[in-house]
Amino acid sequence: MRREDIKVLLMRAPGTNCDTETVRAFRDQGVQAHLVHTQRVFRERNLEDYDVLVFPGGFSYGDYVRSGAIWAKECEYRIGRELEAFVDEGKPVIGICNGFQQLVEMGFLPGWEGRSIYPEAALGNSTRGYQNRWIRIKYVGGGNCGIMAGLEPGYILRCPVAHGEGRFIFPPEQREKLLERLYNKDMLVWRYVKADGSFAELDWPENPNGAYHDIAGICNPEGTVMGLMPHPERAYYGYLMPEWTRERQPPQYGDGYPFFKSIVDYVEKKIQA
Repeated sequence: MRREDIKVLLMRAPGTNCDTETVRAFRDQGVQAHLVHTQRVFRERNLEDYDVLVFPGGFSYGDYVRSGAIWAKECEYRIGRELEAFVDEGKPVIGICNGFQQLVEMGFLPGWEGRSIYPEAALGNSTRGYQNRWIRIKYVGGGNCGIMAGLEPGYILRCPVAHGEGRFIFPPEQREKLLERLYNKDMLVWRYVKADGSFAELDWPENPNGAYHDIAGICNPEGTVMGLMPHPERAYYGYLMPEWTRERQPPQYGDGYPFFKSIVDYVEKKIQA
């Protein structure tokens, strides 16, 4: 299969946003990116036609109950088996912001022993309320998350966050044990950092929401399902970066470009193998 034959499905629902930016980023990588309403996916149940599945950011169904919960339950009921089959085949699934919340709600993340019936973590209320700001996250994965394998070790990505419920937490009585498990299985992918690259250590605004251990993104044990709170699609092009006006003209691409390139390169190599 050629790169241009790779098909990416981006599901959208009432209240999602950043979906068009994510589509544009993938299309710029030379693949087919299809933005499809969730109800159409429910009717056609054709996930097997795609090579990558993306749940974009936003506020699906107004984030009533809690962020991502309604859309997650709807997906479980309507296409739960199809989603499990997609993951079992090792096809990449990416959740950004609300999509990360949804993957946690559906039990695909952390997914210690496969998909869990109940959420094994939570993305709770931010300690500072709704946050819409530029932050930095560092790639801390050791290689298990194959879809990020194209990034340089320690790569720092500057991009916005925009959420009110993005504070990653574990149950208090288990958090240290589960954090150790994240490290042992190489499931910790992104952490919030300061301008000098040191970890935020819960300092605000570098850690915008009070996330435990500065966790901004994780993957499942197989490294094929990944979620993160920040928005790399909002930093894909150079003119989207906050400091570009200091130059005579912006660079072609911003910090989000390597993120999407790594995903597409991974799929292309996997299909050709």
